[in-house]
Amino acid sequence: MRILIAGGTSFVGRAIAWSALRQGHEVTVINRGITPNDLPESVERLVGDRHGDLSSLAKRSFDATVDTVAYRPSDVVALADALHGRGGHHLQISSISAYRDPPLPDLVESSAELWPDTDLDLEGPITGETYGPLKAACERAAGELFGEPLTIVRPTFVIGAFDATLRFPYWVERVRRGGDVAVPGPRTNFMQYVDARDLADFSVGLLVNAVTGAFHAAGPTPADYFVAMVEQIAQHVAPAGTTIHEVEAQRVISAGLESKFPLWSGEKSENAMAVDNSLATENGLTLRELNDSVDEVAAWWADRPWPSRWLTSDEEAQLL
Repeated sequence: MRILIAGGTSFVGRAIAWSALRQGHEVTVINRGITPNDLPESVERLVGDRHGDLSSLAKRSFDATVDTVAYRPSDVVALADALHGRGGHHLQISSISAYRDPPLPDLVESSAELWPDTDLDLEGPITGETYGPLKAACERAAGELFGEPLTIVRPTFVIGAFDATLRFPYWVERVRRGGDVAVPGPRTNFMQYVDARDLADFSVGLLVNAVTGAFHAAGPTPADYFVAMVEQIAQHVAPAGTTIHEVEAQRVISAGLESKFPLWSGEKSENAMAVDNSLATENGLTLRELNDSVDEVAAWWADRPWPSRWLTSDEEAQLL
């Protein structure tokens, strides 16, 4: 297959490009040409900006297109206009955040409720409050503009190496440092995740098999719990003498440190972090062990310095 990836050089897009290559497909990526990447020379690179010039796609045709970087409906419109029906099977990477938080866990795709876009500024800033509704709006735009065949993949937290957000890498590196590790509670907070490589293999498989519809790319099922996930990471890579301390959510919030604990959902558990993934697994999603993801992140991070955005030793000591 000739596969176009919008994005294609960073994290999820990179993983999909590598997966498609390993499966013998012809891969083209289009992006702004800014992000350094490790893709081989066999990958065709097109430079384009959907907020500017996408003329590099003129008269080009593909069997399938994967959009990994649609954040506003206008992003979907720009790509659709540039391809003008020549993109083939369209697959859009969306997010579980496109849902209103469901009233119960084990949500299935057929009963999910997307955020409405009533009173939503479709060109407004992307914040924690608007990210999900804008993702839902992007899905609607894709349905209107690309029609069939169309596939929507909704991952929960994507983990692994090459993650520019440094969310999961924080926890791997924090427990590797050892000592007294602060982890926000409550222990009942749900947690689901998917390795970028598993998300990529699943997405390419859907295209190869011409599978349409919407899918939860998430695991494990039943859902894990946030504190338990960190404890498992610690069991795998923490040095001797490491202690995990569950900290009350209100203490974290009172200290103004909630933004320093990535992947944490806050005081209350989110049922969107405990969705049913059976439809995806029936259509080819396989999930590797968490320890595999931890090992990849540890090898990728190596001995880089501690980023300034992460929790400092003084902040953690004061919290504990």
